[in-house]
Amino acid sequence: MNDEVNIAAPAKIVNSVAYRNGKRIGEVTIESISEVVKEPHSFVWVGLHDADPSLLLKIQKEFDLHELSIEDARNAHQRPKLETYGPSLFIVVKTAEIFEGRAEYGETHFFVGSNFLVSVRHGCTQGYAKVRARSEQMPQMLAKGPAYGLYTLFDFIVDNYQPVTTHFEQEFERFEADIFKSQFHSEALEGLYLLKTQLHELRNAVTPIGDIALQLTRLHADLIPKEMNPYFRDVHDHVARIIATLDGLQEMLTTAMQVNLALVAVKQNEVVKALAGWGAVLVVPTVVFSLYGMNFQVMPELQWSFGYPLVVAGTAIGCLLLYTKLKRSGWL
Repeated sequence: MNDEVNIAAPAKIVNSVAYRNGKRIGEVTIESISEVVKEPHSFVWVGLHDADPSLLLKIQKEFDLHELSIEDARNAHQRPKLETYGPSLFIVVKTAEIFEGRAEYGETHFFVGSNFLVSVRHGCTQGYAKVRARSEQMPQMLAKGPAYGLYTLFDFIVDNYQPVTTHFEQEFERFEADIFKSQFHSEALEGLYLLKTQLHELRNAVTPIGDIALQLTRLHADLIPKEMNPYFRDVHDHVARIIATLDGLQEMLTTAMQVNLALVAVKQNEVVKALAGWGAVLVVPTVVFSLYGMNFQVMPELQWSFGYPLVVAGTAIGCLLLYTKLKRSGWL
């Protein structure tokens, strides 16, 4: 059965395949899984998409899974985590991809045992057909059991975070030209605030995978062979690089917002300085001409024919000198 099944299709079992010594034996029905996994050096890899409760109950019965893990798998919106239930693990990770220019998130739940691997996809997430196909081309690695299949799925999910990160970087560059203008640009600031929120959401999705990968290598040697430890550490390294990129982008984004606000403040200060400078220039004629409204009985210049033009000329010269001084000092 093709893993690239349409999301709207009624079939919830995307793939159910048995492997022995790393080689594909063939597809198996859910009802026959419990018999297949009893064979030595064999394991079953089952892929589900938005599985309904009845199908999950069958999976629980065939793999003897804990009821709490099945309850979590019925519902999406679980936090990323790794839970141990007896001899098996239940893992939840967030997936991300760019869909129609937006970051969309989904979930994948994993049930991992010594002879089985079950993935349950929820929401917007790519199929794992290509991952399975690449794994089957490396039977020497697939012979290590479900641990290798789990690694390839982790690696695929982490690799898909990179295009989302690149998309956010491009979004930042698009806003950057506006944010560094010396004027208030509300749309750019709103866009950057939304981008900051999206970066935080992506970081919350990415970070737990690195922690889970390390837990698998340190605490679950019974399910993760020692030979697989470097591969899961590599997943952790990829996660660390993505987190570093996101942190750097968040820091640049915060700095850009602060610089924009600082530029706006500087521009406002320039305006205030200019207004204060012109106010100082206008003080001179204001003082001089206010004298004529004080109704002195004796004002010699009123009886002198050159009094008025000299007062006006003196006022103009005083204003010009003050303007020149303020211009040189950068106030105008």
